[in-house]
Amino acid sequence: MSTSPYELTCEILSRRSITPNDAGCQDKIVQVLEPLGFKAERIHRNDTQNLWIRKGEEGPLFIFAGHTDVVPSGDESLWDSPAFTPTIRDGRLYARGVADMKTSIACFTCAVERFIKVHPNHRGSIALLLTSDEEGDGYDGTTFVVDTLASRNIQPRWCIVGEPSCSRLLGDAIKNGRRGSLNGKLTVRGIQGHVAYPEKVSNPIHPAGQIVSELATTTWGKTYPGFPMTSFQVSNIHAGTGAVNVVPADCTVTFNIRFNPSLTAEALIQQIEGICAKYTSNYSIEWKISATPFATKGEELSKALSQAITKVCGIKPEFSTSGGTSDARFISRWCPEVVEFGPTNETIHKINENIPVDQIDKLTDIYYKTLETLLAS
Repeated sequence: MSTSPYELTCEILSRRSITPNDAGCQDKIVQVLEPLGFKAERIHRNDTQNLWIRKGEEGPLFIFAGHTDVVPSGDESLWDSPAFTPTIRDGRLYARGVADMKTSIACFTCAVERFIKVHPNHRGSIALLLTSDEEGDGYDGTTFVVDTLASRNIQPRWCIVGEPSCSRLLGDAIKNGRRGSLNGKLTVRGIQGHVAYPEKVSNPIHPAGQIVSELATTTWGKTYPGFPMTSFQVSNIHAGTGAVNVVPADCTVTFNIRFNPSLTAEALIQQIEGICAKYTSNYSIEWKISATPFATKGEELSKALSQAITKVCGIKPEFSTSGGTSDARFISRWCPEVVEFGPTNETIHKINENIPVDQIDKLTDIYYKTLETLLAS
């Protein structure tokens, strides 16, 4: 008897797996897949739970990837039903993580189970890569597992990351790349003093404002096929003592740049520091590269997934590189064909997170048909 995608979804939704706690979700997946010949390996680090579970040793290797951790539910009194008690209302399933992304995990687990029962002599290998540290800093999660597996010369060919990719309807979008993300914390230093004696002070807000003005109006890089233009956004500015008659000693500006593959983080850093130096020499910047941009290589997986979506949903998906970052950025440096596909994303991280219940069976069918196209004998 095959596992019900709906029942498996509800089972793992009921587990309070707030980052980096897995709360037994991965063990449940192992219970489903081990009887089919999958071999499970826990590649944990620190408080993060990582699961690599694979059937077969031959290529080509197909991977489903995802995360069992979820963001906190927030004030649960604002939820219309308990955040970790899956509840159906008006044809929609409500629970924290139902969109991001436990439904995908349940669906691709059940799709794999069905595929192996129908095609026991399929070609290649199938694996799942799951982490409990995607919603956190990610250092001990997928990136660590990828490095570990790559060091063993394990080479995948295709990977679907089950992130919620769709906007309004299931199947309307496949993510086939993502922009890079560069964070900067600029500190401009001055000389604190009384506003009535400008000759005795150096106001750091003034050059900081000039810097921000130029950064905000600069055209960054070039267009790149399939990607939006690179964008710059200030997220916070802090200066002052709270008194109206005091020039502050420093001004801090935090900002983010989402950049397409026409630029590198190193080129952006050099350009930004050159702009800062035009207005002041008394500054410093702390940099953090959160993600490098990627675009999936090859079309086999994209074509197979797109065809499956059209068969199940009756629509042709669009390819998109919009949105934030995901663990696909780590997998893409190891696996040539990586895409993201999962349920609708309109309520991710929100109070009363939900998806239409009928997406569960449809998503399972899409994953199944994709496997059939690529691996059926």
